[in-house]
Amino acid sequence: MQKLNFSIVINASKEKVWDTMLEDKTYRIWTEVFSKGSHFIGDWSKGSKILFLGPNENGEMGGMVSRIKENKLYEFISIEHLGVVENGKEDTSSDAVKPWAGSLENYTFKDKNGATEILVEMDSNEEYAEMFTGMWPKALQKLKEISEL
Repeated sequence: MQKLNFSIVINASKEKVWDTMLEDKTYRIWTEVFSKGSHFIGDWSKGSKILFLGPNENGEMGGMVSRIKENKLYEFISIEHLGVVENGKEDTSSDAVKPWAGSLENYTFKDKNGATEILVEMDSNEEYAEMFTGMWPKALQKLKEISEL
């Protein structure tokens, strides 16, 4: 696993950026960069199970099984990825998920003179690093656009 880091400064308060990033309606907008139809089922409270889902090329729902490892309101959120959802079934124990189960995706929100800097740090295996390196800056730019409205 390698650590990938991304950041952006958004001209909005931490509270506005946090809400825009995590509320269902706006989450669906900025995460379309990763997959059209991206959404989550669950909530962002510490310890909660959360599913990150989207349709595959056949229209079947798939995605990630995760839990919220930490949530410090308007400051920090940590997501621990535990497995995948394929064909409506959760897999957290197969040989396919074991190498990356427990990987983290962390968001830090920092005040920058009334603006907000978001720092994203995530664990990625080599296979997906290039994809995330191409997608995350676009997703953060979309988040910036909708947060600054």
